[in-house]
Amino acid sequence: MERIHRATEQIVRSLHSKLLSQHGFRHAFSTRVGGVSAAPYDTLNLGLRLGDDDVAVCENRVRFATSLGLDVDRLFEQRQVHGTRVRDVSELAQAVADEEGDGLIARVDGYGIAARTGDCVPVLIAHPSSGHVGAAHAGWRGAVAGVVLRAIKALSHNPAELIVAIGPHIRVDAFEIDEDVAREMEQAADGRPVVRRGGEKPHGDLGALIRFQLRDAGVPDQSIDDLGGCTFADAAQFFSHRRENGKTGRHLSAIVAGPSR
Repeated sequence: MERIHRATEQIVRSLHSKLLSQHGFRHAFSTRVGGVSAAPYDTLNLGLRLGDDDVAVCENRVRFATSLGLDVDRLFEQRQVHGTRVRDVSELAQAVADEEGDGLIARVDGYGIAARTGDCVPVLIAHPSSGHVGAAHAGWRGAVAGVVLRAIKALSHNPAELIVAIGPHIRVDAFEIDEDVAREMEQAADGRPVVRRGGEKPHGDLGALIRFQLRDAGVPDQSIDDLGGCTFADAAQFFSHRRENGKTGRHLSAIVAGPSR
């Protein structure tokens, strides 16, 4: 499902999970559409320190936060490092931006948390009865190391009660990998099919690996929503670090903690 938010004659276009929406969670998986950045960051680049104009990025971030019904100072990120550390913004608040990590959780109603991606997998997690939420950034290193599972553990709720949305990322057709990466992914999946062979090099299926991990953790199949979308293949809608050799923007995938019910 796609929502369009109008702000000063611009269109912020994001993707939304039916599952998260059905349970009343404000959230969004940003696309590249609806900001003010110039090429090659056109237009809704939400990542700073990439070579884009900081003023444009800040305007884009305000627009994205507004589309979530948030002030931008209530949308928290951290310095991502392809690891597994998960932090609780309910305790760290503004200081989290200076901390390294690849997962965030929020327990305070109205706090938004985000994962920043340019091909990696954004994963949003919610616990409907408490309103608590999580967000994880999973490249192949983080996925293999279990960053999504760390975020689930940090939430401290029964995984059977969680709902999870997997956002657009580089899909198996485009994700060519080396054999050592293929072996690590297969080991993390206990030999289940997360690597496709047959061409010159293997291809990795990050979404499949994360789905297997979620099921193993106890999240029901019907509580996992993969929105689809390949960041590499769809240049009109998504940034892709691999496609553009690093000279491109970043998406934010965000979710807002709600009240307990």
